[in-house]
Amino acid sequence: HYDLVCNGMELGGGSVRVHNADMQLHIFERVLGIPRERCRACFGHLLDALASGCPPHAGIALGMDRLMSIMCETPSLSDVIAFPKSAAGNELMTGAPSQVDAATLQEYHLAA
Repeated sequence: HYDLVCNGMELGGGSVRVHNADMQLHIFERVLGIPRERCRACFGHLLDALASGCPPHAGIALGMDRLMSIMCETPSLSDVIAFPKSAAGNELMTGAPSQVDAATLQEYHLAA
């Protein structure tokens, strides 16, 4: 993982992506708890592509809102972002966050 920082303020960050089929399968099975059969059914195309010799690759995402905050000399990102959250943490345009159904929570092992 890496970050781009200007005068102590993070402007962006990124990381090297998973580019090895064995590592990706390990993440699916051991970290996320997805059975191997389901991994093959849902992500077989990805595992096959990675096994074919995907080169290491990385990405970075720059935060225009953070850059604008520096340029406008404002201490708060909410002064410069297009859709700031409310004080309660809600996004007023989409109503996020929303409820997640029990089946989805169970699928990702987030419910008892």
